[in-house]
Formats: sequence, C-alpha cells, structure tokens
Amino acid sequence: MTSSDQSPSHDVFVYGSFQEPAVVNLILECSPVMVSAQLHGYHVYRLKGRLHACISPSENGLINGKILSGLTDSQLENLDMIEGSEYVRKTVEVVLTDTSEKKQVETYIWANKDDPNLYGEWDFEEWKRLHMEKFIEASTKFMEWKKNPDGRSREEFEKFVFDDPPAEA
Repeated sequence: MTSSDQSPSHDVFVYGSFQEPAVVNLILECSPVMVSAQLHGYHVYRLKGRLHACISPSENGLINGKILSGLTDSQLENLDMIEGSEYVRKTVEVVLTDTSEKKQVETYIWANKDDPNLYGEWDFEEWKRLHMEKFIEASTKFMEWKKNPDGRSREEFEKFVFDDPPAEA
C-alpha cells in the first residue's frame, strides 16, 4: 500500500459546473459517487463575464448541489488548482437531500464577498444549455496544461472561463 492509499478521503460540496458528471470526470479523472445535498446560509451567484458560479455567505441563502464523495488528495489538488486563488476551500455543514442527515464537507467559497462582479443567481440548467460545451473545452485545456505546463502559466488558461474573453491590453 502506498502512502496515498492511506490518506483520508475528502467529501466536497459542489454547486456549479462541477455538478455536471462530464466536467467532474474530466477534472478528477474518475467518476466519483455524487449525492444530492443542500447548503444553508449561502447564495450561488453569477459572475459578470464568467462561465462559472461562485458562492458567498447569505443569511437566508439555500443552495442545492452535490457532494463528491471519497476524493483522494490528488483529486482535491485538481479541484484546488482549477478553482485557483479566487476561491477559498472551507469546511461547511450540508444536509443530505434524501435522508436529511447533516454532514461536514469542504466547499469552495468566493474569496471576495464584496466583489462587484457578483450578481443574480446562477442557473445550472441555463449553464448546461449555453456554456457547458465551452467549459468542458476549457477544462480539457487546463488538464492538459496541468500534465505538461511547458512554461505556460495558469493565467493563460483562466481566459477560457470567461464568457467574453477580456480584450488584450
């Protein structure tokens, strides 16, 4: 048994594009167990010009999402890398949809809760119709970069998650 086989597994609550199995399978390089859950006290926002969602604390907020169960350290690292420094991974309590059981899991919260680019409510079904294909393409490029950075920076790939890429200066 290697040391990675002995490390604890991770359960992560996802609420945006990572609810889509095709995205999760690509980023984690496997098909993890996904369980429906709710996170109270947060709101899922749109981000102006971006293809992905983010969450921030909201007193009366309620988010429906999924728990990715049994992730390895390496898979968690993949999520950390793709989320980048704009998100903070934090332990939260969710409620399983089927059983009402409470569970401690990790999730990614938008680091700048006062970001002026936060607005409205992100819609998963709308994202699937309008942006999923482009997001999967961006995620594929990101995973290729992770395996072979070839001197390129992470920032080169961040532009792929913008709805309308910012103009070059």
